[in-house]
Amino acid sequence: MGKIKHAILALSVIFWVASANAASEVQFPENWQKWDSVSTTLTKIGTLPGCDANVDTLPPIYQETVATYCSLRQGGPGKVAILVNPAYKSSYAARNGKLADGVAMILHLKGMKVLFVTGYKGGKAQYGAYTENGKDISTASGSLSVEMCRTCHTGYTSFCINGQCGKVSD
Repeated sequence: MGKIKHAILALSVIFWVASANAASEVQFPENWQKWDSVSTTLTKIGTLPGCDANVDTLPPIYQETVATYCSLRQGGPGKVAILVNPAYKSSYAARNGKLADGVAMILHLKGMKVLFVTGYKGGKAQYGAYTENGKDISTASGSLSVEMCRTCHTGYTSFCINGQCGKVSD
């Protein structure tokens, strides 16, 4: 009887750790449709290149972004928008990665109906992936995972500062 209890306890702990590490770190922003759409180099293009496009001349972060999102949808992610919580507009404009705690930014993949959400806690960037209606999809695929967001946002330090990607000149 003791072995069974230990096995059940061990499985419960494993399940709890796996599920705790896999979910989005930030809450779904219920009012995201009312957020401000901002103009960036990416939004000026209007859409990420398709999966068959030659992206060799694009910055490495865009090359990896296209490769990542092509793994999710044949043909590529399609139209995009960058949305900023109105309460964060001036902090976002500073482009220094210093944002107050809360949910601040969204990369909206319109064709895929996916929201990649960036928020802050204790001054550190946190991430999440949701459908437009609020379903947490960060566990649906490796490309949607919080760790994939973190890897990209921290792997391109010349382009991203504490979760905020883009250049001041955007």
